[in-house]
Amino acid sequence: MIQIQTIPPKNEWQAAYEKKLVSAEEAVLSIKSGDSVYIHSHAAAPEPIIDALVGRASHLRNVKIIHIMTMGKAAYASKQYADSFKVHALFIGANIRQAVNEGRADYTPIFLSEIPRLFESKQMPLDICLIQVSPPDAHGYCSYGVSVDCTIAARKASRIVIAEVNKQMPRTLGRSFVHVSRLDYIVETDRPLPELVPIAVGITDQAIGRNVASLVDDQATIQLGIGAIPNAVLGCLTGKKDLGVHSEMLSDGIIDLMELGVVTNDAKTVLPGKVAVSFIMGSQRLYQFVDNNPAVEFQTVDFINDPFIISQNYRMTSINSALAVDLTGQVSSDSIGPYLYSGFGGQLDFIRGASRAKEGKAIIALRSTAKGDTVSRIVACLSAGSGVVTTRADVHYVVTEYGIAQLHGNSLTQRMRSLIEIAHPSFRASLEKECFELHGKLLS
Repeated sequence: MIQIQTIPPKNEWQAAYEKKLVSAEEAVLSIKSGDSVYIHSHAAAPEPIIDALVGRASHLRNVKIIHIMTMGKAAYASKQYADSFKVHALFIGANIRQAVNEGRADYTPIFLSEIPRLFESKQMPLDICLIQVSPPDAHGYCSYGVSVDCTIAARKASRIVIAEVNKQMPRTLGRSFVHVSRLDYIVETDRPLPELVPIAVGITDQAIGRNVASLVDDQATIQLGIGAIPNAVLGCLTGKKDLGVHSEMLSDGIIDLMELGVVTNDAKTVLPGKVAVSFIMGSQRLYQFVDNNPAVEFQTVDFINDPFIISQNYRMTSINSALAVDLTGQVSSDSIGPYLYSGFGGQLDFIRGASRAKEGKAIIALRSTAKGDTVSRIVACLSAGSGVVTTRADVHYVVTEYGIAQLHGNSLTQRMRSLIEIAHPSFRASLEKECFELHGKLLS
């Protein structure tokens, strides 16, 4: 039998809403020492509530702070609050990277698609959920706005939900709503969302973008991340036809492709006619674009990032980056040696999905060097301590500014030769030497 959830009548929910209105300082009084607190991710982090929580640090001990990447300042990760807050990251952003590597914060390596299950199963118990939502509509529903990801699961798993209701949070569509009856404390604000500063696209990035774009077929469904290389790729796709988007996140470049009629989503298999996404980070232009836009469907990460769902998209093409790739095709994306940099995120979710899709392609794109051309990102062997996020069996293509190396279906010798060819010219001879020393293979 189908059970229909009963929602209070309009006048009833409005009265309840007003009773739940408190200041941020009042709301965080419900958080006690030893509680586990989830913080809404990316641009949706409820900063006024977080500030109030940090303001109570002297009254709290061992409060566990759990989140994926956030764009806020994350003051709770500062050394001075080490006794009050214990940060537990499911993805490492710049604001907590130092704390993680100094041992003041912890990190769980996990696929983004699997995080909701951590909360639902109580494997990672939650007590409090801090979220940011849009104002309620006429029926009492608030939107999770720019970040749906794993927040619905976190909200359901928590005993107390504290919500910042921000007048400037976009009302996004899809599985993106929570009724005010499910909120325990409401803090009203009117503040702009944090914007992602655009990363300049250089000559090297443009060359990578052109190489990647040559692999993207008409009618492909694409997935991209953020940064200079994804921006360069988007800028090189203007000549394509009927592209679709199924991606854990969006940035501003998608708007231009939609307005040009390049991204139509008509050939998509999953959610045809719609951009499918889990969260966005970008400019106010992007936030305004998704507001009440039926062409953009927000869904949870256990849907968007499910490799089995991803694989249903015709010509699914995943485009991800890396910190280093070794000559056998192993991809390190979350660490530089033992130094933890980011996380698993959705890279392998999409690579696995794309590699199993009909005419799908899994692409890793990266600059050939780092640190002013003094370090090669194509390496004979990953440095000690580096984590392998994507295995040598998963990647189809590796792309640099010097070309495209096809790995899938090729032997180790073929892979090594192809990867050396797309390495920076200054490092090719040394890579051949190291290759011979490690594997006994001459590739000249």
